[in-house]
Amino acid sequence: MYFLGIDSGTQSSKAIVLDLDTGRILASGHSTYELIGGLPPGHLEQHPQTWVDAADACVRQCLEKLGADRVKIAGIGVSGQQHGLVALGADDQPVRPAKLWCDTSTQAQCAEIAHEFGGQPGVIALAGNAMLPGYTIPKLLWMKQNEPANFAKTTSILLPHDYLNFWLSGVKRMEYGDASGMGILNVRTRQWSYELCDYIDPRVRSMLPELGSSRAVHGRLRPELAKAWGLGDNVIISAGGGDNMMGAIGTGNIKPGVVTASFGTSGTLYGVAASPVVDGQGEVAAFCDSTDQWLPLVCTMNVTVVTEQVREMYGWDLKQLEAAVASAPAGAEGLLFLPYLNGERTPNLPNGTGVLHGLRPGNMTPANIARAAVEGATLGLAYGLKRFRELGMNPTEIRLTGGGSKSAVWRQIAADCFNAEVVTLGTSEGAALGGAIQAAYAQANEGSGAEKVGYEELCAKLVALDEGTRCRPDAGRAAQYAEQLGRQMELTGRLQQTGWL
Repeated sequence: MYFLGIDSGTQSSKAIVLDLDTGRILASGHSTYELIGGLPPGHLEQHPQTWVDAADACVRQCLEKLGADRVKIAGIGVSGQQHGLVALGADDQPVRPAKLWCDTSTQAQCAEIAHEFGGQPGVIALAGNAMLPGYTIPKLLWMKQNEPANFAKTTSILLPHDYLNFWLSGVKRMEYGDASGMGILNVRTRQWSYELCDYIDPRVRSMLPELGSSRAVHGRLRPELAKAWGLGDNVIISAGGGDNMMGAIGTGNIKPGVVTASFGTSGTLYGVAASPVVDGQGEVAAFCDSTDQWLPLVCTMNVTVVTEQVREMYGWDLKQLEAAVASAPAGAEGLLFLPYLNGERTPNLPNGTGVLHGLRPGNMTPANIARAAVEGATLGLAYGLKRFRELGMNPTEIRLTGGGSKSAVWRQIAADCFNAEVVTLGTSEGAALGGAIQAAYAQANEGSGAEKVGYEELCAKLVALDEGTRCRPDAGRAAQYAEQLGRQMELTGRLQQTGWL
């Protein structure tokens, strides 16, 4: 049997076809797109139809490569960018473009919600998470306050991956993982916090779709799509999940002890836990995962966006950037790069900017600036790992994904900054692979009283590590970076306190 995994992101969509018997990826498809241009600063939006068109194009690319074997596809799993607000009217059409996870226009709404419930500690007591601008529910309050006509038209709300599931199956439903990033799910009980919902508006309760297990089958492929794609009439759609939740499955991060770090435009660090991991400081997101466990997560908004800016500034290609970083010593001769070019989520600095500190005539070189950019972005995630350890999570291995993980010098810097072994995966499509694996799990266990096939068995068979990329930390550099992390966070704190960050 074959399973199709779709990964719908902020800049592109991807699809893969997984052969369950051999573990091979038989086909892949890719489609790129842009954000809506011309919006005010902090407003980042996309048309949901953009995701549908891209997913359709990716799937068709895969099916063309499969030819007649496409009839072997038994299930589809969707990974989607988290937190986006898809507001639908009575006709099930979007009433406006989706506000995305990286939209920071809702700072006032977050402050208002937190104030109503006694500050962020009060929100954390209700839902397990602080109320942050990236989350979904403050976007709905923003729409109520700024676009009352659109709010009045809204009868249901979905997340991006839910919207794709709705397009695929005609079923509106939410699973625990992605729903936990909305800001209104009590992650301890996996139930909606109606106190938070009612504060936004009493109608919110009726806008929410059915909530249920991430292990369950979401529905079946609509007959019209099955016919258009030449697939069978019983293709299941799994629950799907947010990109981080699907990335956890696709990197084999399905039990405590493993942590995944994604080095993309933004960065994430997450690990599976058997019980909720609630951070009283609100820095670690206390999400559910998409296997009905929990997924404590740290998100930073600036990883390869920082290195790409440096690369473009000097007119380098990727090899030249790599060579420059490798030629500079650890610590970049005293340069510190606070990497908050897009603001920041951890620490919570929605209006933050980048800072290059420690420049002197002897160290102001392109190589040092490039090295400092990589170190600053990596230490941002290392701060999150430090918080994990303080909350009792002690990973034995960190699995790297994303464009930055392709760099050998960056992998070693990561091992030293994290003071842990790091390794990449046999495929770079972790979220799409996670979608395909989840679909295989759901199809195998549908309707069974007892679990026939477990995630541990599936991931052991289908998730391959690239042992040639494994890096081990150097004790001396690890100690140096631990001290550098302290300086980076102290500088961040001092600048924030004085209003300069």
